[in-house]
Amino acid sequence: MAVKTAQLFFLSDLTPPSLERTWLTAPHPTLPIVATCSSDKTVRVYSLTNFKLLSTISGGHKRSVRTCAWKPHIQGESVLATGSFDATVGIWRRWDSYGQEEGGMGDLAIGSDNGDTLQNEPNNDEEEEEWRFAVLLDGHDSEVKSVSWSPSGMLLATCSRDKSIWIWEDLDDGDNNFETVAVMQEHSADVKCVSWHPVEECLASASYDDTIRLWREDVDDWGQVACLKGHEGTVWFLDWEGVDNIPRIPAGGDESSFTTQWKRQRALSGPRLISCSDDRTVRVWRRQPMEPKPESGDTTMPSIIRPTGTEEKWEEESVLPKAHDLSIYAVAWSKRTGLIATVGADGRIAIFEEQFAPTYSTPDESNTNNTLRTEYINVVTMEGAHGIYEINHVQWAKRADRGREEGKEEEVLVTTADDGSIKVWTIAW
Repeated sequence: MAVKTAQLFFLSDLTPPSLERTWLTAPHPTLPIVATCSSDKTVRVYSLTNFKLLSTISGGHKRSVRTCAWKPHIQGESVLATGSFDATVGIWRRWDSYGQEEGGMGDLAIGSDNGDTLQNEPNNDEEEEEWRFAVLLDGHDSEVKSVSWSPSGMLLATCSRDKSIWIWEDLDDGDNNFETVAVMQEHSADVKCVSWHPVEECLASASYDDTIRLWREDVDDWGQVACLKGHEGTVWFLDWEGVDNIPRIPAGGDESSFTTQWKRQRALSGPRLISCSDDRTVRVWRRQPMEPKPESGDTTMPSIIRPTGTEEKWEEESVLPKAHDLSIYAVAWSKRTGLIATVGADGRIAIFEEQFAPTYSTPDESNTNNTLRTEYINVVTMEGAHGIYEINHVQWAKRADRGREEGKEEEVLVTTADDGSIKVWTIAW
């Protein structure tokens, strides 16, 4: 199979940058904006249409803001969760009006077709006044490292250096009330990342103890359903595969046959999980098809006694080709293209494409043993993407600037680094 080659092109910096380390950039689920959290105790919100600062959210945290995440499925309002080294989680709200009496940013999405700014974009002072610090969630004993909203947006997971994972429920009662529904403490060290399954209420966590753990609610109690071991160092970050992801089909291959068989193979397993680590590896994990639970059985046993790690079987499916010489801090699996991006302490950006293995020209749908196999190809490696600085985070986002191709949905890659810079990149084949 001929290997496709790709190039990564620098598009723009998000300006002005932070003067201190930036940790993570979170694209809004529907609007052409991103939020970047910084060591200067603030979160900056930038436009992806003109790459300029829209507002600076400050005053809620006393130490570095390490993480942030947008709540999904909200109309007319944006809700942002922030996690800080001060051991607290903040919830911020803002009406999506941008000075408009009706509709707001949710209706204009990317703005005018030939413009590069948001309509009725206010000055920073006016915008900052619109952000409301709604509530402070206090419970962790140490630095909060990651926050993640469930697919429904009703549950918020947080994790900390205190080795615990908390799950909070947004009561959505109009008074910004949250209820603690679970505290999980099975990890034996600092929990670095939490990430919800894209369609199920299943939570994945990664830790300094070198493990990945999966959590689900059983009756009224949250518990561990799997512990994944394979990394030989801190697991820094996790991401999930897109529900509709299909690896690249060989040139001349029957697209319908490959797609049908791939979907049938994956139907019972669901989306895969990807992880990156201090051991300089990136690993893909797949859930083995779940066996039906017995109709009767004792579910009253306390979770502290109930056996853990036996309810679901996850296997290490792949280890991606080596592309980094130092710790890999973040991995992002594109939900649109299936491309995988990684960044880390060596300042590199690496991009991988999953392809069907060349031993299969056309799958035989009648042969159930003809399992489709894939391989990962390193299609891009960029050295020194942020100069001499470590890159802390990478994420895919929908392209919204005026350079996008009309009528085509494109993506950009956003990288966040120790020097306070946030860079936007495009990929071309």
